[in-house]
Amino acid sequence: MKDFAPFKDIQYKWSEGNGDEFPRLQVRVRDEIVTFGVPEEIVVDENGIVGGGVHLSPAEVNDLVATRGDEVIFFDGRNEYEAAIGKFKNAVVPPIETTPEFVKVLESGAYDHLKDKPIVTYCTGGIRCEVLSLMMKNRGFKEVYQIDGGIVRYAEKYKDSGLWEGSLYVFDRRFKLDYSKETKVLSTCHMCDSPTSEYHNCSNLTCRRRTLICPACSAQAQEVFCHDCLL
Repeated sequence: MKDFAPFKDIQYKWSEGNGDEFPRLQVRVRDEIVTFGVPEEIVVDENGIVGGGVHLSPAEVNDLVATRGDEVIFFDGRNEYEAAIGKFKNAVVPPIETTPEFVKVLESGAYDHLKDKPIVTYCTGGIRCEVLSLMMKNRGFKEVYQIDGGIVRYAEKYKDSGLWEGSLYVFDRRFKLDYSKETKVLSTCHMCDSPTSEYHNCSNLTCRRRTLICPACSAQAQEVFCHDCLL
């Protein structure tokens, strides 16, 4: 990777695993690296996406909040189920199940009252926010930032002692990462309402929706179903 000129300065993100979290490696060409549905808005040069939010290091994020306090708005750039187990304190979490829904939500007027606020967009590794911050600026949000390296870089630095709380959802067989033994549990079990951050796939093979189930219930249940499939 480092011998290939376009990738020589790539940022690598490391985390503990068993080695079988990603059973297949695939390389594909796409109009958008993340499908927001607005390829016509995206211009890329040698430095990345043109016109996106200002990159802030984890320390600069904390400095911004220390300076401007509750005026700063954290805006989650992930799907709603990802935010269920971890998010920045007091973050705005749009009701999103799939990434293309962001366009409709941003254009609905639901967040127009935030357009003059300092907005810090965030996502897992900082990729989705490259596009989200651009989309927000294109729709009238005046002061938009993004966390350089995303939640991963922030949590690596501050773990559970900063502005992040809960677990980080990841798209592999682990489902989540915790950054200390004091990780706050934000969600509850779908079956018994006890605290949990453990996800399982819905047993309905035509659904497979991520469903929060505590270890005790998953050990007792032969199958796990989401709310919709239980109806």
